[in-house]
Amino acid sequence: MDKEELKKLRQKIDKIDDQLLYLLKKRLELAKTIGKIKEGIGSQSFDLSREKEVLGRILKQNQGFFPEEALKVIYSEIIKACRSVQEKIKVAYLGPEATFSHIATLEYFGTSAELIPVETILDVFEEVSSERVKFGVVPIENSIEGVVATTLDAIYEYGLKVCGEVYQSISHHLLNQTGRLEDIKKVLSHPQAIAQCRKWLRKKLPSVPVDTVPSTALAAKWAAVDEKVAAIASLMAAKLYHLQVVAKNIEDIKGNSTRFWIIGKEEVPFTGKDKTSLIFSVSDRPGALFEVLGCFAKRKINLTKIESRPSKNEPWKYIFFLDCEGHIQEPVVQECIEEMKNYCLQVIWLGSYPKGKS
Repeated sequence: MDKEELKKLRQKIDKIDDQLLYLLKKRLELAKTIGKIKEGIGSQSFDLSREKEVLGRILKQNQGFFPEEALKVIYSEIIKACRSVQEKIKVAYLGPEATFSHIATLEYFGTSAELIPVETILDVFEEVSSERVKFGVVPIENSIEGVVATTLDAIYEYGLKVCGEVYQSISHHLLNQTGRLEDIKKVLSHPQAIAQCRKWLRKKLPSVPVDTVPSTALAAKWAAVDEKVAAIASLMAAKLYHLQVVAKNIEDIKGNSTRFWIIGKEEVPFTGKDKTSLIFSVSDRPGALFEVLGCFAKRKINLTKIESRPSKNEPWKYIFFLDCEGHIQEPVVQECIEEMKNYCLQVIWLGSYPKGKS
């Protein structure tokens, strides 16, 4: 292929890029118009069911020609950017920047939302409850460590709705200023991150003290100002705080992931691939829990999680947290919840929302 042919092909790509930009501008204008119509009829701008529909249609038309994962990323960002002109969404998350909560928030809402870091999980609930933000992102369970009790207790106490979920794979990396293992005199990280890397640290840095800090990002921030300190944190933290990677993927068990809840005050419409979360309590009598679970079994509703938590109101009494497949708008799910009420002291619907990809 000669240089002239290469030049012609590049010119064709330039023309295609011009057409793409023109069409993106047209899409943005249409999104603005839709936003005004929604505002006029009192409809919410954040319609996840519509977003899922758009992405599903695009992937079906693509038929695997364009790399599917890349196409998902591209269209997700286009959709989120267009949504931002309808309403600038404020989202609170467990900060600071470069924590896994921050990464999960970016994955779900994209770069067009206004992301607000807060210090604790309860602060996220406070921000949403007071309507200073529209949504919050909180960890609900880890594939190794289990449920996050603070989140489960808070969703019960604050009465907010679960609007979505996102799964974030967790990989831990050892970071410092030089990238050299021999320069490390102290290791800092979040207690969970340290626990998940205990074997690696014992083998590679047996005589180096390890201390805890409130977040992996704070550990990285500390390492950025002290050349003797190394942090166990994310690659985003390395980039944000200009650190070098000493060792990648130092977690003892691979495949670790954390499930995050998107919390808010609005109900999410039916999408066809949904999950419903409930809290319920039963009286202290034989067979009470069996009767409740029978409501799901006879309707062939799949349970994806059930866990008990101590009641804050009565000692040695328990509430149950349950996830099942389906949406509250589906008759079979409605019937199941109505029958549950015959056997339960209370049933609280936490939300129905699109299933995340684990």
